[in-house]
Amino acid sequence: MSFIDSSENYRYAWYLRPVLALLRRRSGVVPEPVRLWARVPLAFLGFQLMNLALERKSSPLGGTLRALVRTRIAQLNSCHFCVDLNASHALDRGATPEQLQDLAGFRESPRFNEAEKAALAYAEAITGTRIEIDPDLIGRLRQAFGDDGIVELAALAAHQNLSAKFNAALGVPAQGYCMSGHGMAAPD
Repeated sequence: MSFIDSSENYRYAWYLRPVLALLRRRSGVVPEPVRLWARVPLAFLGFQLMNLALERKSSPLGGTLRALVRTRIAQLNSCHFCVDLNASHALDRGATPEQLQDLAGFRESPRFNEAEKAALAYAEAITGTRIEIDPDLIGRLRQAFGDDGIVELAALAAHQNLSAKFNAALGVPAQGYCMSGHGMAAPD
């Protein structure tokens, strides 16, 4: 349980109640971060719209890479909920358990290609408190993803940092997504 009571009995804005009911019907429960975000309705809607934009099929970043980037950012922000959820998404999208195990040491791992390593290095660089981007890294990213891909990667990293910091700041615990769906624990 998080630091804030996130009971499903909270009186949410009338226009969010159908969305929350749909989520409850689809998965049996409304995840704790959703219940917390929904306390600030316009921020919740903005957060969800941005997520939809970043997770579209036509993204210049593949689904597996997006999930790996999100998982690494969650690790850096100590958001156990986000690590668990995004590691599960990564596995669903084709990442291997070995990639998840090597994620913190991706630079030295043979399990990541150069484009993935560049994207993960960029995500790490903009997750820190003092952002310094090596122009060579931008060149590698440009070669792998183009300018639109770099912009999208920056937006994805910013969105995941927002999510992970929000959840970690409110003490949202892991939910067991990765363990229940794939028989393994999310990496630390």
